Amino acid sequence: MNKTDLVDLLAAENYSTKQYAEQFINSFMSAIVSQVASGEKITLKGFGTFDTMVRKPRMGRNPKTGESVKIPARRIARFKAGKEFSEAVNKKRKKS
Repeated sequence: MNKTDLVDLLAAENYSTKQYAEQFINSFMSAIVSQVASGEKITLKGFGTFDTMVRKPRMGRNPKTGESVKIPARRIARFKAGKEFSEAVNKKRKKS
């Protein structure tokens, strides 16, 4: 499923226009990105948590030359699925 499919699904399920559904998705994603980028943690109960973590600097290796390369520390975005989300994904399907 891509963004267009998600827009279509939201518009159909909420009896709204595709334009309104797309505006909602864009606003939702923009809010999450801006808050997480500023260091905030966003928790949506049952869905999951968006936050950042710091990866420590480390030594890597250039696969082409075998030369050691210093990889600097950096912040990365992280998502951890909530309990209900995890349970839905791991739910055993009934055999028919």
